[in-house]
Amino acid sequence: MKKRLFLFLIFLSVSSVYAQSHPPKFEFRAVWVATVANIDWPSRPGLSTEQQQLEVVRILNMHRDLGMNAVILQIRPTADAFYPSALEPWSRYLTGEPGKAPDPFYDPLQFWIEESHKRGMELHAWLNPYRVALNHSQPLAGDHIAFRHPEWILKYGNSLYFDPGLPQTREFAARVVKDIVTRYDVDAIHFDDYFYPYPLAEDFPDTTSFAWYNRGFFPENKADWRRENVDIIIKMLNDTIKSVKPWVKFGISPFGVWRNIADDPLGSNTRAGATNYDHLYANIIKWQEKGWIDYTLPQLYWQVGHPLADFKTLALWWQNHTYGRGMYIGLGLYKSDPASTVKEWTHPGELPRQIKLLREIKGIDGVAFYSSKHFNRNLQGFRDSLMNDLYRHPAVVPQMPWLGNHAPQPVVKISKRGRTVKWKVKASDDELEKPRAFVIYLYKKGQQLNPENPERIHAIVGKDETSYEFERINSKKERYEVKISVLNRLNKESWLSPPVKIRL
Repeated sequence: MKKRLFLFLIFLSVSSVYAQSHPPKFEFRAVWVATVANIDWPSRPGLSTEQQQLEVVRILNMHRDLGMNAVILQIRPTADAFYPSALEPWSRYLTGEPGKAPDPFYDPLQFWIEESHKRGMELHAWLNPYRVALNHSQPLAGDHIAFRHPEWILKYGNSLYFDPGLPQTREFAARVVKDIVTRYDVDAIHFDDYFYPYPLAEDFPDTTSFAWYNRGFFPENKADWRRENVDIIIKMLNDTIKSVKPWVKFGISPFGVWRNIADDPLGSNTRAGATNYDHLYANIIKWQEKGWIDYTLPQLYWQVGHPLADFKTLALWWQNHTYGRGMYIGLGLYKSDPASTVKEWTHPGELPRQIKLLREIKGIDGVAFYSSKHFNRNLQGFRDSLMNDLYRHPAVVPQMPWLGNHAPQPVVKISKRGRTVKWKVKASDDELEKPRAFVIYLYKKGQQLNPENPERIHAIVGKDETSYEFERINSKKERYEVKISVLNRLNKESWLSPPVKIRL
């Protein structure tokens, strides 16, 4: 009995060390690519089509090499479009002129989707639901919805917004989302933290819409009415997405604090100056609990030990509000700068520390980094940390069982010639049985292959790839074995193929 207990304790110890030292097989590894004000892409408005596409390829190659498996691309920053739309004009951030299409013409969203999927990466289409213009003095395209329905638009501070209190604006947003999901092979629709705008000195000017559409709320309960307005659009959008393509995910990336504990015993032990619930009227945990969204990605852009909003405290708080849905964490890569005035961010270990901490929290299954352009610099050596340690093995985007249990068709034939492996998959008319990507496992002949061990994953490639050429590993030409599995849209993995032997 004592011997068995001793062996069991050794097993637990080894398993714990393995879990801490090896990156997980299923992990969300995403990067935001912001287009508003040309933050990340295109680098400036008015680039030629060729220049824009070259930038896309460079960005995606960089993030693939760093180990990312998803891109969150902003395609509708201010009631405009980075794709041809009958509902909204071309974005000023693309060509420099609102309403002007790329010349020579191409579809930027389609190009991003195809190039992301080629690399085995998901594309999450990032939209802003209510923002119309960052600056009210900026000219809008002549056919902009703001000219057709000026009664939908409110000026608040220096910006223009759709009035969230109007049923018409919610219905319009749903039409925009339905159009995107219908026409494009996006993997998710993604919203950030901007619902009602962050508060200014004056109150948000929605007196008229409250008078028309208060649904029985009294003036003293106007905050609850605003929250319900946002509840309504979130459920409406999820229903819209799932009615078109049930496998397309709906994710929200809120501000990192739902409520402070001083305002609500359910809140986090923080003292944030703004919160989702009280200032943005976004009751995010309600949407997660009700199943109206598939994942939450709170933006925790603070360091471990922050006096008002400690990273670890918030991560553990969000862990308690997953409600069986996806939970990832947004990390502020831009904070990691040697020139920072906050000492914690001048230390190269802060972001790796955060990733390792999150991996120890059950129910938090990955991160997203804000934002892409900051990877152009190897801030604090973080790129090296990802490639050589934290993301040294590829990872699969976590599954979401509530979206379905379809398994993909496995590889039916595998062969090799020299250092090139080829494979075939049986055709299927079922969208959820078709391949989205292929997982290539490589291991030395004689070794055991445990598919749950990401060390054996050599690469994840897109659905249109049916062959892979390996590079020479060493001059000895050692013998290896290769197996291939198939991932579908739900990131369900098929049975592994029979092995082929190869010398590398």
